[in-house]
Amino acid sequence: MRIASIAGRAHLIQSDSAVDIASASNNLFPSDPQGLYRRWDEFSEWAKTLDLDELDSARSFEQRDLGNPVGHPRQVFAIGLNYADHARESKLEPPAEPVVFTKFVSSFAGPDSDVTLPSDMVDWEAELVAVIGRGGRDIPRSEGWDHIAGFTVGQDLSDRTIQWWAPPAQFSLGKSLENFAPLGPWVTSIEEIRAEHDPQNLKIGCTLEEANGSTSILQSGSTSQMIFSLPVLVEKLSALVELLPGDVIFSGTPAGVGMGMNPPTYLKPGQTLITTIEGIGSITQRFRSSNP
Repeated sequence: MRIASIAGRAHLIQSDSAVDIASASNNLFPSDPQGLYRRWDEFSEWAKTLDLDELDSARSFEQRDLGNPVGHPRQVFAIGLNYADHARESKLEPPAEPVVFTKFVSSFAGPDSDVTLPSDMVDWEAELVAVIGRGGRDIPRSEGWDHIAGFTVGQDLSDRTIQWWAPPAQFSLGKSLENFAPLGPWVTSIEEIRAEHDPQNLKIGCTLEEANGSTSILQSGSTSQMIFSLPVLVEKLSALVELLPGDVIFSGTPAGVGMGMNPPTYLKPGQTLITTIEGIGSITQRFRSSNP
């Protein structure tokens, strides 16, 4: 099952067709994507009964039609240094406990978006983003997968100038500028991913395309390289705060960010970033100058 947002309304996606969930369910389920996660078990069972190919309301769509597939969650958790090779390139020790910050929801964007570069030190970070279906406190890691509704592709774009303004670091502000949290193309349910893949062993990476058409691979890793797996993150976060349905977890990035290169390299106007995760899909961001 894949859930996307088209014109701000939640849709089910099958192949190249989309069905408006509220309309197909006679308003049993809401058009707001966040509302679906608050009734995740009930919604999942209903969705299994549908054959999208037989619905007259199914419509074709293009990637540019898709918006942010998770809406505006009540809580956003982002995990820093969750890949040992990324910690090393950052010249830091792999953490003994998850490093947690947030990305403010005003930075959320869809899978096909334009991003204005506020400085010459904007970096990329490909991330697997988990969406919580069942909330709760004190969730044991053995039950962690049961609380995840699905996954989407994310970019934790980061303005290193703001992030390192002054001690202490301004992680959340530096990572929450306009369109600095693109997500998509949809949320793929954990059941669909597990049918063909191990969710803790997905290929993840991003490619940079120059204005002249040349391309280069920036990141290429696997979610198997995480220090703290998704079930462990669910356990550790829920031990401190209540996880709510629809919350999202940016689960960290593998090595290959610009800050870790020699010399450091950052995004420039005219470049296009394509981020891909196995079993889910790709998102595309185009970068432009802040000067008119």
